[in-house]
Amino acid sequence: MVFSSTIFLFIFLPCVLIPYLLAGPKGKNIILLCASLFFYAWGENIYLGIMLFSVVSNYVFGLLIQSSKDKGNSGFGPMVLAVSTNLGLLFYFKYTNFLIATINQVLGELHIAPIVMEPVHLPIGISFFTFQAISYILDLYWEKIKVQKNLLQFALYKSLFPQLIAGPIVRYQHISHQIGRRSVSWNDFSYGAQRFIIGLAKKVLIANVMGRAADYIFLLPPDRISMSLAWLGAIAYTLQIYYDFSGYSDMAIGLGRMFGFHFLENFNYPYVSRSIREFWRRWHMSLSTWFRDYLYIPMGGGKRQAWRTYCNLLLVFFLCGLWHGASWTFVAWGLFHGFFLVVERLGAKTGLGQLLPTVVKHGYTMLVVVVGWVFFRAETLEYALAYLKAMVTPSTPPFFNSHIFLALNGEFYCMLAVAVLYAIPLSSYTAPLLIRLPQLQQLATNGIVKPAISLGWLCFLAFILLYSVASLQGGAHNPFLYFRF
Repeated sequence: MVFSSTIFLFIFLPCVLIPYLLAGPKGKNIILLCASLFFYAWGENIYLGIMLFSVVSNYVFGLLIQSSKDKGNSGFGPMVLAVSTNLGLLFYFKYTNFLIATINQVLGELHIAPIVMEPVHLPIGISFFTFQAISYILDLYWEKIKVQKNLLQFALYKSLFPQLIAGPIVRYQHISHQIGRRSVSWNDFSYGAQRFIIGLAKKVLIANVMGRAADYIFLLPPDRISMSLAWLGAIAYTLQIYYDFSGYSDMAIGLGRMFGFHFLENFNYPYVSRSIREFWRRWHMSLSTWFRDYLYIPMGGGKRQAWRTYCNLLLVFFLCGLWHGASWTFVAWGLFHGFFLVVERLGAKTGLGQLLPTVVKHGYTMLVVVVGWVFFRAETLEYALAYLKAMVTPSTPPFFNSHIFLALNGEFYCMLAVAVLYAIPLSSYTAPLLIRLPQLQQLATNGIVKPAISLGWLCFLAFILLYSVASLQGGAHNPFLYFRF
């Protein structure tokens, strides 16, 4: 079950929200926990047991670490066992197939019989709830948080359905005080509903339309893709993945607020960045800060010798790529970003970056990001390299395909324009202009503008909600990118 489905919107969500809002403080957690377990079981059936194992084992590990510290010990042993168990669980379910396939390729070159093994199922969201568990264990070991002794409350933290399968990666220290005691005000609920609708529209109306075009283009043989079509496909996917990720994060943050939780932001207009370093401060922030706090800084961060810092960056982004998926294309994408982070650090030492105009820095950043997404989207490294070749080969004749013409319709180009404009924080540019207009200031003071703006905003939300639902009902292209993770 995904947020952008009619089952979730019209059956699951109302059936959870109504009793939740009517329940007392103690009943709210029970209702939300049962709903979260049902939500996960809907898509994973018996693999709910994997998530429950993660809940119980990390709850016990947390108690063991705290018990060890209470006795005057460091808790290092239980911490290592907990992290190893979590990583072992993640490795088995996410990387076993990849490892066996890689070994079989080597065995094939050596003319040795391949390893025959049933494919291992990848439980949805295992990357997210495993990293969430590791953050809890390490924060407890570093004494940043106190152990959660209530199993029900810990289970709710681990299985909270708004962020369970698609993030953001919520740390225990950020919502620990909200798990046991919270309230839902009208302002919170209203803000959450608006944020959810906006996220749904970003996913259904923009990401899905961009994704339909990108999918058709990336299915073509790369030697038959013209340069203009190759760039259009890469740009469409660049916008699809942003609006898909940020749309789901908006829906998760909105749902959390409707249930009384305040999740941190996960995206901050990453496509306005002027460096790859800035891009990672704005893109999927719960993941980038996770790698920074639990891997990069413990390895020494940027405080070691220069060569050590560069190695740390490459290792972190190698693992970041591997976290996204068990494929060499993801590894290449991670190392690609890591390489440019190293280049930027070298450039900072020479002062070259400060001499470049802003437009050049932004153009460089977007070029790196778009090229990187080709590796991320391609099924194989060979296809990615061939696709990149098509992006710089002007001699390839145009390819005519009815499916592509159907995808590249008026709706696509309309949403393409909306996607480009909405990727920029327009309010930061328009607000100063509006503030300088004395007529609008006077109207706002007289109370004329505010009701009109509120009514207009309400009508806009109603329109995009109905449009999104109509698109879903009409069988719109609605992929779930997180199945790959």
